[in-house]
Amino acid sequence: MTVQRFLTGITTSGEPHLGNYVGAIRPAIAASLAPNVESFYFLADYHALIKIDDPARIQRSTLEIAASFLACGLDPQRVRFYRQSDVPEIAELTWLLTCVTSKGLLNRAHAYKAAVDKNHAAGMDPDADVNAGLFMYPVLMTADILMFNAHKVPVGRDQVQHVEMARDIAQRFNHLYGEHFVLPQAVIEESVATLPGLDGRKMSKSYDNSIPLFAPRAQLQKLIAGIVTDSRAPGEPKETEGSALFQIYQAFASNAESAALAQAYGDGISWADAKQALFERIDREIAPLRENYQALISDPARIEVILLEGAAKARAIAAPFTARLRHAVGLRQLSALATPAKTVKAAKSERAAFKQYRERDGKFYFKLVDVRGRVLLQSTGFAAPKEAAQAISDLSARGTAARTEWAASLVSPADVEEADITQALQLLSSPIL
Repeated sequence: MTVQRFLTGITTSGEPHLGNYVGAIRPAIAASLAPNVESFYFLADYHALIKIDDPARIQRSTLEIAASFLACGLDPQRVRFYRQSDVPEIAELTWLLTCVTSKGLLNRAHAYKAAVDKNHAAGMDPDADVNAGLFMYPVLMTADILMFNAHKVPVGRDQVQHVEMARDIAQRFNHLYGEHFVLPQAVIEESVATLPGLDGRKMSKSYDNSIPLFAPRAQLQKLIAGIVTDSRAPGEPKETEGSALFQIYQAFASNAESAALAQAYGDGISWADAKQALFERIDREIAPLRENYQALISDPARIEVILLEGAAKARAIAAPFTARLRHAVGLRQLSALATPAKTVKAAKSERAAFKQYRERDGKFYFKLVDVRGRVLLQSTGFAAPKEAAQAISDLSARGTAARTEWAASLVSPADVEEADITQALQLLSSPIL
């Protein structure tokens, strides 16, 4: 069975939340345990620089997300778990891909279009406060994926476009420089593609509507109690469609549990009881992981070692692959170039050859020597040099079988094996000059 590569990254821009857990961490760890799967998980600290200018926050987030992956069961011995910035080949690949990516493709990226639309609505310049990092984000994400030729990329639905763009860019590069990249596919868990936050919008650190993954039990209960719901009273039937509370519950519950809550919605469950049910279901899954997380977060040096070891494993793939890509696009050493004359000369020097000479008896002879200069065969004497030269010319024009037959009638030193002579004659596949 063919080995499939899975790749997942989380931006180190804040504390990991439930959306990160159900949309990235949990499915990534499940995939890492499957047979015939090679997994790559990374902390996307380059991506964080696009929107975060607080160095301490990025450093803290790196620690928190790494601890979260490990606390949730990621085995660094089974996977490549690394910090994006510890693999410098990714930045180089980003530039190689930038040079084959059309601006029109990047103009259509959702994040960039949203920023432009927001500026239009405010009557501002379309590109006001839009940095090049935001515009180039899809290319960096493409480099993350293509560096390791990932087959599957678990993402939320809002990130599917970036995986599709990665396919487009990979196809363009392959068209120009040969088949180097596989075309990745997005993997989405439909029920948790984009987890809603406290206010019903996508759960996001930037919206300040997220629920921290390892919030203490009391804080978790308080945050869930603050999820926005409508004004329908206890006893009134409620809709699961569009309910942030139900969507979050569904991301943690089994099908049977989700069906039971859906029935309770129809029967008029109170919002307080529904929130309590959600709290209990989440805490049942997260509580056993919370203790592991606290132990890890208190030992940053241990996590640093794990990340550096993961980066070394990632670079064992990235470094030679980048060398191959550099060669493909023409970033090559000049010493590899050789003039045609030198090339021909080198080729001739690696072959067996005939040498002509005059002996003391006044006759002219020729001999067959191998690449080390060892004499394999020697001809009989000729009265004139032209006769010896003509004999060489006639012999060179014959096939291997005729040369072998000729060789049997000539003189060979006692220490020369017959196999050496046969091999040398086989090398004489074109006229000898």
